[in-house]
Amino acid sequence: MANAWYWDKFVLGMRLVYRVIPLSERTKLRHTYWLAYRFPALRQVVRTAEQQVLVELDLVPLPAGSVAPNAVAQSMAGEPSADVALGSGPAKEVLKVGLPRSGACRRVHMATRAIGHVPLRKTPLATTPAVKLLAFYLPQFHPIAENDAWWGKGFTEWTNVGRALPQVEGQYQPHLPGELGYYDLRVTQVQERQVELAKLYGVGGFCFYFYWFAGKRLLEAPLLQYLENPRCDLPFALCWANENWTRRWDGYESDVLIAQAYSPEDDIAFIEHVARYMRDPRYVRVGGKPLLLVYRPSLLPDPRATAQRWRARCRELGLGDIHIALTSAFDRIDPAAIGFDAMVEFPPNNTAPPLVTDKVRKLNPGFSGNVYDWSCFPERSRRYEKPPYTFYRGVNPGWDNEARKPGVSNIFVNASPRGYQEWLVNAMRDTIARFDAPDQRLVFINAWNEWAEGAHLEPDVRLGYAWLDATRRAVEQVSGPAGARRDGRVCAIVHAYYPELLDEIFQMLAQWSTPYRLIVTTVPECEAEVRERLHGAAIDGECRVFENRGRDVLPFLRVASELADAGEELIVKLHTKRSLHRADGDIWRRDLLTKLIAAGNARRIAESFNATPALGMVAPEGHILPMNFYWGSNQESVHYLCRLMGVAECDPGHDVFAAGSMFWMRVAALRPLLDLHLDEAEFEAERGQVDGTMAHAIERCFSVSARRAGLYLASSEDTSVNAAPLEQDYAYADSSR
Repeated sequence: MANAWYWDKFVLGMRLVYRVIPLSERTKLRHTYWLAYRFPALRQVVRTAEQQVLVELDLVPLPAGSVAPNAVAQSMAGEPSADVALGSGPAKEVLKVGLPRSGACRRVHMATRAIGHVPLRKTPLATTPAVKLLAFYLPQFHPIAENDAWWGKGFTEWTNVGRALPQVEGQYQPHLPGELGYYDLRVTQVQERQVELAKLYGVGGFCFYFYWFAGKRLLEAPLLQYLENPRCDLPFALCWANENWTRRWDGYESDVLIAQAYSPEDDIAFIEHVARYMRDPRYVRVGGKPLLLVYRPSLLPDPRATAQRWRARCRELGLGDIHIALTSAFDRIDPAAIGFDAMVEFPPNNTAPPLVTDKVRKLNPGFSGNVYDWSCFPERSRRYEKPPYTFYRGVNPGWDNEARKPGVSNIFVNASPRGYQEWLVNAMRDTIARFDAPDQRLVFINAWNEWAEGAHLEPDVRLGYAWLDATRRAVEQVSGPAGARRDGRVCAIVHAYYPELLDEIFQMLAQWSTPYRLIVTTVPECEAEVRERLHGAAIDGECRVFENRGRDVLPFLRVASELADAGEELIVKLHTKRSLHRADGDIWRRDLLTKLIAAGNARRIAESFNATPALGMVAPEGHILPMNFYWGSNQESVHYLCRLMGVAECDPGHDVFAAGSMFWMRVAALRPLLDLHLDEAEFEAERGQVDGTMAHAIERCFSVSARRAGLYLASSEDTSVNAAPLEQDYAYADSSR
């Protein structure tokens, strides 16, 4: 009993010491895990410290037993876990823990908003799309008796979606629905809202998957409901998903739940049934012929004979000829060779994307799936080859079937709405160039709502309406009037945590001859003063208000993401830097501002960006430091960000960064960092930290982003060459660190 009393007092004392240590919670937790690893007797203290962090940061651990399939649960007896996993409740913070030398990965439970989150548009699409976009539509979002028997009572696609967990670092899982929620397609208002969203964002129609098994029809209720609802006034077509249904979701012969049974009689029965859809005035037609897709025609015993039967029967029924297309999901053949009319591209299937499994870090040691690089698709679309037959382009907003195949999934990393927009624009322009007839100008999107395969335009919690918004921007870019050019315009983003310092910046901007757009970000308690100072300076500027999280960096990234979507090209990042921990903080700030935005310097830098396409970033002379300068508490996070951007290794001795976090940057140079869509919960709440936060790590990674984009960083004194790091001691280094 006496020993227990002394031990309790010791633990209490350690807890008090832990709470007053002047380090961030993240840093303290890392050190406590190191102690636990080295000194087993202190593990109880570590557990106490961890609980304190969970309480202070309002973290919610995953419920007991909520682990990924095949995952190895690490205990305190072994190496520390690499993360504190978040549960299903609102996430406030994400902690990276583990030994720096262990190479531990970081897991982020994608349950909160990310950088790049886009709100709902309120204004209707003002242009008529030059290309009809048809989105594949999965109807498995309602219970049916067959799924109840095979998978359990109440099974729908959502059953799989909600349980998915990330298997590799940087993977987006689970996909949580936004506005539409975990909808049930038996509710008519769901489809009506889907139609409203599709029209608002330029999607021209749905291509419904149709499930027919020798007369047995599955998941048809939403299609019939759509057919009978005049308020669902969006065009549609059918794609016969003619695979077996299997327990492995692969369509092969193993563990079949319901099989196909082809026959000449079944061909006739099939086309007679779908004829009721084809008669509808909303049904998509090509050259006046109803469009019918077949997912895998190679599974048919004689696809040419089937096509002939369909055509003949449609003529007998008064429909005339039909336009039959196959998807490229598994078959890459000339459609005419099997009596079909066209092929529909169906990425990512059958596209030979780069395999990058060995380049990503596993969160689940038992993961045995494959990881591919999605970014190849926009890149390939820049150099489309002309197909030798009628071929409809296809695009997709990412792919990840972890929800259906836990631990053995196919995952595509590096998908982004901006990359998707570029891909879609290129597909639409290629389509316009190859087809003169408007009703042949079709591009297919895979998919509208394949939530269990990570391919959905529908809004989600993480990015909001980003995929839909990218679709609309692509439509406007191709079909609308040319936008006003912004040559030479600079977007000045100023974070004002100390609004009293804004006048200094406004006075410098007032001397500019370079056209600019001013956006001031601030925290709620400073909004009134920021607006007052904008008004008092008679300067045209916008005020954006954000939670006090992520210092100046998170607000900057959020605004920069909006500017990237809007087509802006050049940014100067500034903030009201006060550096209260330094006596020379005002001198530091004025030196940074003078070198970047004094009128003559600003004009010269802007002209350099206009004249030099390879210039990605300009940092103030004398403030360009080697990456390893005081980088101990930032090392892990910098390496983490580099891995996500696809930079194999950060070279701390040669890579540089802009100290003070003020610089000019081409938006294209920011894309590698912006397109990570970092979760906002990865940024720590403000606690007066002087280093070691995610914001501090990102401050060092702006230059890495520029390099990843193939652009270079220069100093404000010489923008023609790569900047070299400062060789002498940095005047504003904190000797106490």
